[in-house]
Amino acid sequence: MKTGHLAATAAALLLIPLSACGGQAAAGSAHTVTITVGYQSRTINTVTAGTLLRSLGYFEQDLAALGRRTGVSYKVDWQDYSTGAPITAGMVAGKIDIGSMGDYPLLLNAARGKQLKQPTELVSVTGYNLRGALNMVVAKPDSPLTGPASLAGHKVSTSIGSAADGTLVQALQRIGVDPNSGISKLNQQPAVGASALQAGSADALAQFVAWPGLLVFQKQAKLVYDGSALDIPTFHGVTVRSNFAKSHSDLVDTFLKAQIQATDYLHAHPLAAAESVAKATGLPPEVVYLYNGAGGLVSFDTTLKPQLLAALKQDVPVLRSEGSVKDVDVDGFVNDSFLKQALGSGYQAAVARTANPAPISGTDPVCGGSADDPATASEAWPAGAGAGATVPFTTPTCLLKYLRQQQAVGRSVRAAYVPDAATGTRWFAEDDAWVENPSAAATARWLPFTTPAAAQQWSATHPGSRTVGYQQALAGA
Repeated sequence: MKTGHLAATAAALLLIPLSACGGQAAAGSAHTVTITVGYQSRTINTVTAGTLLRSLGYFEQDLAALGRRTGVSYKVDWQDYSTGAPITAGMVAGKIDIGSMGDYPLLLNAARGKQLKQPTELVSVTGYNLRGALNMVVAKPDSPLTGPASLAGHKVSTSIGSAADGTLVQALQRIGVDPNSGISKLNQQPAVGASALQAGSADALAQFVAWPGLLVFQKQAKLVYDGSALDIPTFHGVTVRSNFAKSHSDLVDTFLKAQIQATDYLHAHPLAAAESVAKATGLPPEVVYLYNGAGGLVSFDTTLKPQLLAALKQDVPVLRSEGSVKDVDVDGFVNDSFLKQALGSGYQAAVARTANPAPISGTDPVCGGSADDPATASEAWPAGAGAGATVPFTTPTCLLKYLRQQQAVGRSVRAAYVPDAATGTRWFAEDDAWVENPSAAATARWLPFTTPAAAQQWSATHPGSRTVGYQQALAGA
C-alpha cells in the first residue's frame, strides 16, 4: 500500500464522526457531570486505566467522595474499542475526555489534537516493557517463516499506526527491507487479522498484547519475531483532552488516583486481577497472566520515565515515513504535573525505578532457594480445584524438573512461564525453543528462548551447547 494511501486511510479513520458514541464532559444537568473514558479492554496492558479499573469501581467510588464535597453528581461513560484510533477520533471531536492507548497511537493522538485545535496531553503510563516485547509477529504453526527477513514478499496483517505496526516497520528497516514495498501490508483490526491468518489470506500477523500470546496459547500460531529484539521500550499511556484538564483538573486528579489504586491492586493480587480481566474480556486467564502476572511481560507503573519518553521521540520518524504525521511535539504533549501531585514526594524515586514492581517471589520447592532473580525466575500455575496460587522456581531448569515430577504422578499445570535467556521475555515454556548447555550448573542446564532463531544464535556462540525442542528439554531435566 502506498504512503499517500496510508495517510489518507489513517486520517479518514480518525475523523469519523462519533456523534452517537457518548457525551463529552459537560454538565448533563445543573448537578451532573459525565466523564467519558475510552479504553481497550483486550489490550490488557491498559487494564489499570480500563478493564480492571472499571471492574474494581475505584474511579466511581472516588468520584462519589468528590461529589459529597462539591455537591455535584458524577457519571462515568466507559467506551470500549479495539484500537487507539477511534479513541483519538472521539477525543478530537470533544466526545471522549480520557483515553488509553499505545505509544504510536499516542503520537497520532498528539498530532491530530494539535492539527484540529483540540490538543491532548499525556498524563500517565499504564504499563511498559523496556525492550519492546509487547509487540510481536506470529505465523501459522506450520509456516516456513522464521524471522523479519523471511517476511519479504509476504502478506502481513497489522493495524497501521499501532505500536505493533511500529515494531514491524523498525524490524524490517533494521535488516534493510522497505516496510512499504518489501512486504504486502494489510491494514486490519487485530481480530480481523487473526482470522485472516487462520484463513490463509495473511501469511503473518504483527500485533500488540495480548494477540500474539493468545494465538500461540491456542496453538493457532507460532512466534516469528519477538519485539524485544529491537531493544526499544514500548508502552501504553493515558491521554486527556487539554480543555477537559483545564476545566476539570479535579477529575483528572481523581482518575489518576484511581489508576494508582488499580495498579496497587494488580501488584498485590496478580492472580485475582488476571481472572477478573479474563472474565471481562473472554481471554484465557493463562494468557492474561503471561502479561499481567507477577514478573509478567508488562511492568505496571504510572510514571512517565525518561526511557519511555525518549523512545516516543524515536518513534516519530517511523510514523513520518508512513505519511501518518509530519512532526510531533513530544515535550509539549507530556504533562506530568497531575501525576506528580497524585504521587507526591515519592514521584522522583518512582520514576527512577525500572524493575518490575511485582516480581516473582517465594521459595523454589524443587531446587530450594528464593526465586528472586528476574532474569531466571520461572513460574507454574497448577491445574485442578484449589490451585489458587502459582509455584515459583529459581531457574527454568528447576521448573522443568517440577513439570516432570507432576507428569509422573498424573498432574498437569494450566501454564508454565519462563524468561528468555537472552532478553528476559516471559513466554510459555512449551512454546519456547530450548538450548542444552552441558557446561552450566545442574540447575541452569536448560535455557529457553522465544524463537528458534534466538536459540540458534545463542548456541552458535557457546561451544558444546545444542538446540532442542521442549519435549527434549523436559525429558532431559
